[in-house]
Amino acid sequence: MDTPHIPVLLDEVLTYLAPNGGIFVDGTFGAGGYTRAILEANPKNNVIAFDRDPTTQKTAEHFQQQFKDRFAFIQDCFSHMANYLTNKVDGIVLDIGVSSMQIDTPERGFSLRFNGPLDMRMSDEGLTAADLIKALPENELANILFKYGEERQSRKIAHALKEHMPTTTGEMADIIHHVMPRPKDGSDSATRSFQALRIAVNDELGELERTLKATLNLLKPDGRLVVVTFHSLEDRIVKDFLTQHSAKATHYNKYAVTQQEKAPFQILTKKPIQATPEELNKNPRAHSAKLRAAKRTEVPT
Repeated sequence: MDTPHIPVLLDEVLTYLAPNGGIFVDGTFGAGGYTRAILEANPKNNVIAFDRDPTTQKTAEHFQQQFKDRFAFIQDCFSHMANYLTNKVDGIVLDIGVSSMQIDTPERGFSLRFNGPLDMRMSDEGLTAADLIKALPENELANILFKYGEERQSRKIAHALKEHMPTTTGEMADIIHHVMPRPKDGSDSATRSFQALRIAVNDELGELERTLKATLNLLKPDGRLVVVTFHSLEDRIVKDFLTQHSAKATHYNKYAVTQQEKAPFQILTKKPIQATPEELNKNPRAHSAKLRAAKRTEVPT
């Protein structure tokens, strides 16, 4: 089964993940682009893939037929991977954010390009974006738009959304366009609000934070962590986590300074890796992608 999209920064992911035999986790299976590349890189590679989106099940079934016991799929949030992994693994890769398959499906309600139900759920559980607008007080809705969408007109937009209670993506976009006319640069003034609601509906930043913390106990010594993000909020979380856990800790007691302890991670990317011009020509979706990677050191958590 051919994957319906082009995996972002695939060559770079393989370089930093270094899948040369072992067990690897693809926390965001999607259409299976990273998983396939890992499995084909070495016949001794095994992949345990996670995805909370139920529509990925059919793709996973094709992978199971092709790769047999080298591939396992778990339909759940990647932040729950510690509940399933009985042994430490050699690498974990995460592609954070909404997938191209989700964006291109109107009934999922992720995209401004199509009119559909105002849903935005990556799974089929929990509140939809329309439910969230209806349930939240206006000030809390405004805070979400400002925090997750960095939207300066968050209070005006929140007031308009609460007044009109949209149930479709088209209705929400029209309401925002009425409050904020489209910029002359051709961008869409509703983009930031759509992003903010999607992040809130799926608790995306919380999922990322919990998963990063879990990797401390899930990776073998020398195991690799590779994370691809698509906007500054996600990238900042990854950067801060790796910076915090790559700094040596010095302990003080009443009498003397103890020896510095080795940090749990060694950062492999001094600066985030971004797509080459050649990749951007083939895959415009990669324009905002940033990759950060680190290696687990040989110390207990």
